[in-house]
Amino acid sequence: MERIGIDRLPDFSDEIASMVRERSSWAYQARLFDVPQSLSPSPSGSDECQAVPVSFREIVSEIQDTSYLTHGIFYYPAKFIPHVPYYCVRHFCSEGEWVIDPFAGSGTVGLEAVLARRNAILIDINPLLKHIAELKINFRQVDVDQATLFKRIQAMLGSSDEFEPAWSNLEYWYPPEILAVLKRYWGWFHKNSSDVYAQMIACSLLRASRRFSWAEHKAPKLFRSRMKLRDIEQLLQTDWQATLNEFIWERAVDVLHRVRSLAHLTHRHSCRAIAIAGVDSASVDLTDLPEVGLLVTSPPYMQAQEYIRTFKLDLFWLGYSEETVKRIAQLEIPYRKAPQQFHSPTYSQIYEQVERPDLKDLMNAYFYYTTRALQNAATKLKAGGSMCVFVGNPKIDGIEIPTWRIIAEHFETLGFQMYGVYEDAIKNRQLFRGRRNKNPEGMPSEFLLVMRREG
Repeated sequence: MERIGIDRLPDFSDEIASMVRERSSWAYQARLFDVPQSLSPSPSGSDECQAVPVSFREIVSEIQDTSYLTHGIFYYPAKFIPHVPYYCVRHFCSEGEWVIDPFAGSGTVGLEAVLARRNAILIDINPLLKHIAELKINFRQVDVDQATLFKRIQAMLGSSDEFEPAWSNLEYWYPPEILAVLKRYWGWFHKNSSDVYAQMIACSLLRASRRFSWAEHKAPKLFRSRMKLRDIEQLLQTDWQATLNEFIWERAVDVLHRVRSLAHLTHRHSCRAIAIAGVDSASVDLTDLPEVGLLVTSPPYMQAQEYIRTFKLDLFWLGYSEETVKRIAQLEIPYRKAPQQFHSPTYSQIYEQVERPDLKDLMNAYFYYTTRALQNAATKLKAGGSMCVFVGNPKIDGIEIPTWRIIAEHFETLGFQMYGVYEDAIKNRQLFRGRRNKNPEGMPSEFLLVMRREG
């Protein structure tokens, strides 16, 4: 099938064009465009609908770097590429309206919504979202400067305050000498956590606390590797503290320039993101929140759910207790059993083909809790509002699971109508074939399911 022919997007508005010209040296300059040309809607229901090949990187071709502006300041695996929410936000809701994302992750939807002058409600099981949203999305101070940042970092380097994370297993992840220094640096942060420069430094410290640990920082899950143990041993034979300090400084400066760029672009309007973090998206009470014009999200893949394990180091350094981290980790899908059987025509057909009981349970828990999180968020969706869900089709027991079709069938029973489904080829993905990856070759594409709530 040929791709949909879509014209290039219009140029900047005069105001934004002028601002970008003044900052033309920024590799991550923000590019705010008009609404892209529409994707063609499907006239049929989910049983007849076929995915139409598209390329969101071509549709939103002006985004050349997925980490532009503040998208890349926090480490987060399997991020939602910004091209998709960029398109959905501008096409399926109006300026000033609200957007909701029940699997908000690193806040990609929230940032794209605010840049497009929409407000966002972001919900995620990971408490880190609260810290991400304030710096990555809601930062509005245009007068922050590098000289003040330098003074704050100098104060941190000379601080004698210590912070002891509430984690009994902390020493497993660090050499004693590096751990002692990190405790001092984080002690300074916790004493000054309300300061905007301290928040920028904390963003850098999170990366440093992973990079200078025995944890494999290049992999999305938390584990010690022989290669990383060797690298840290070699580092300790050098002036490692100077290397650590330089790492923190360089990344803090980068964060400062990125958040200041965000502030210049957004400080003249009042759109913000509300972050509801550390909660179960399937059951959190949304009663008091405003009505939304769009639900747009990218749920985790069926067999890539252990995000809390990935962020244990981050959460403990930020001050979360072992009890809190364990409690929210138990809400992740691999550790939850669905209270009842999920049903849809396609789901039931595939469920019968899966032989292993543990994979049947995983599949049932995934669709039960994913659809309930979507339903919960959809309670805020206005009549005629749109739902955009970006998913992959993983394999389980060697069988490909058409995730978008199963979700579509479920929501058709709730009064949603098909608008269309669009298949976007995956361009770049880091795969880890040596760690029992259930999809070692990766998925060739992802699918944007678009549905409308009946008016």
